Amino acid sequence: MTGAPPSPLIRRRRLIFSTLAFGYVLVYFHRLCTAVVAVDMMRDLHAGGELIGFLSSAYFYPYALMQIPAGLLSDSWGPRRAIALFLLAAAGGSVILSLSTTPAWAVAGRALVGLGVSTLFVCTLKILSEWYDAGEFAAMTGILMAVGGIGSLLAAAPLAFLTEWLGWRFSFLLMGGLTLLVALLVRLLVRDTPENPRPSGPWNPRVEPSAVISLTRGLRMVMAEPAFRPPAVWFFFTSAIYFSFIGLWGGPYLMHVYGLDKAGAGRILSLSAVGLIIGAPLLSRLSDRVFRRRKPVLILSSLVAVFLTGLLTFATADLSRLLLGLICLGIGCATGAVVVVGFTVVKELFPKPIAGTATGFVNLFPFAGGALFQPFLGYLLERGGKVGDAFTVAAYREALAALFVSALLACIAALFVKETMISR
Repeated sequence: MTGAPPSPLIRRRRLIFSTLAFGYVLVYFHRLCTAVVAVDMMRDLHAGGELIGFLSSAYFYPYALMQIPAGLLSDSWGPRRAIALFLLAAAGGSVILSLSTTPAWAVAGRALVGLGVSTLFVCTLKILSEWYDAGEFAAMTGILMAVGGIGSLLAAAPLAFLTEWLGWRFSFLLMGGLTLLVALLVRLLVRDTPENPRPSGPWNPRVEPSAVISLTRGLRMVMAEPAFRPPAVWFFFTSAIYFSFIGLWGGPYLMHVYGLDKAGAGRILSLSAVGLIIGAPLLSRLSDRVFRRRKPVLILSSLVAVFLTGLLTFATADLSRLLLGLICLGIGCATGAVVVVGFTVVKELFPKPIAGTATGFVNLFPFAGGALFQPFLGYLLERGGKVGDAFTVAAYREALAALFVSALLACIAALFVKETMISR
């Protein structure tokens, strides 16, 4: 005996979630795709490590700056329209990157991609809040974060194989076409709200006008709260590790120091995606059900990051491939997936009327970390010198030491994070 078929409402919201999740896969792909093609891009564009670091980080600057405006556009334009329109820009940016013959055009294309995908996460959360009640919303947000790991996975080994077959330029041209397709699907299939709005109730209480806080006042309240600063610092340094190593320099490191080809480096880097996919729900469960606290999970993850970056720093050229894979797996979990708990901390620090503002504001910090550290590591590598076209082991040791220091600072910040989970 089979159960009753899902209602039209359930079918519709599944379709909407699947479409938006497909878009989020591309967000993560675009974010991390430069790692396995960095060596090819340096050769074809006649660019050094510092310039390639700036090229890759060009994604992060507009993405970070758009986090608060994305919420305003979601409210004024509607989230579906904002996502679809901006994804058109991302598709164009990917095409420009694929056709670029100079570093300047490549940077412009990469920046346009970052601008184009910048609205998807915030606008998707707004859509999910309309289609799912609060109990379902938390679970769907966790699933969305885990789905992002698929994009991280595709940006590693599969992209390496694709670029070996088609070249990095045609691969980015193809991703531009896929991004355009998602923009059209969002426009055609997604709706901002159900046709029959859900009544107010315990899961979706009606917000009285008096409870609404303006954006300007909300930002002032967030910046004036001392408890906001430690998680903001933690986000900056934790994400600097993830975006700098997994998002860019991990690929050249594996190729230059260990002599791997793109496919081999991609296979090892793809384990970070496994860490992201498994880690997001696992760390959330540890926080909710095992520790029943947020802070211990942040501290534990930061200690793991210290250990892993320490291995990379002090045994730069002496690690087995198995250990390199486990390091990537751990970095994906301890610096990538753990941000789910970090966002929960920030949301719980503030009353509901400004929780969204606080979450959007803190989302500036992880991308600022990536934006600053990617070119900084490129500078350290260039300063460390090359043998032929490859950076030296000493250069990588110095660059990885910067990530080790970053992990130490994140760990110190985690010690000062305020516990926000109330014992039940």
